[in-house]
Amino acid sequence: MLEGKLVKLRAYSKNDLEKVLEYINDEEVRKNLMPGIPYPFRMEDEEKWYEKLNPFGGGKYDFAIELKKTGEYIGGCGVNEIDWKNSVATVGIFIGKPFFNKGYGTEAMKLLVDFVFKEMNINKVKLHVFSFNQRAIKSYEKVGFKVEGILREQIFREGKYHDEVIMGILRKEWNK
Repeated sequence: MLEGKLVKLRAYSKNDLEKVLEYINDEEVRKNLMPGIPYPFRMEDEEKWYEKLNPFGGGKYDFAIELKKTGEYIGGCGVNEIDWKNSVATVGIFIGKPFFNKGYGTEAMKLLVDFVFKEMNINKVKLHVFSFNQRAIKSYEKVGFKVEGILREQIFREGKYHDEVIMGILRKEWNK
C-alpha cells in the first residue's frame, strides 16, 4: 500500500466495482478517459476487467485510490503500459466527480510516479490527456510533468476535434 497525507493507493477489491461503475459512467469522467465513443460500461465489463487484474503485474499495475481518513474508494490509477527496453512507463488516473478539485488526484499521481521510479526502476513516466481536460493538465504540471508533444485534432468529442497532449517526467526531474 502506498500512502500520502490524503489518499492511499491499494489493490482493488471486488467491493469497489459498484463505485468504479458509478464514477466511470459519469459523463464528465468518461469523456476524459476514452478516445473512442464514450459509451457506458456495464457491471459485466467491470467484473471481466477485475478478473484480469494480475497481482504479479508484469509491468501493468492497477491501484484503487481511497481516502485515508475514511477508507472510501474515490478512483483508480495505474501503470497501463511499460516499455522495458527504453525504460518508459505510461500511466493513467481517474477520480470520481464528487472528489474533483480537492488535491486527491494530484497526490495519487505523485504516489504512483514515485512507485514507478523507485520500485520499477523506470527512467520516464508519460501520460496522454485531452486538451479540454485543463483540470487534469494543471494537476499533472503540479506533479512535475511537462508537455512533450501535441497530437493535433486527435480526438472528436462533443461535435468538434480536440488535441491530445502527451506529457512526461524524467527520473532526474523527479529526484530534484
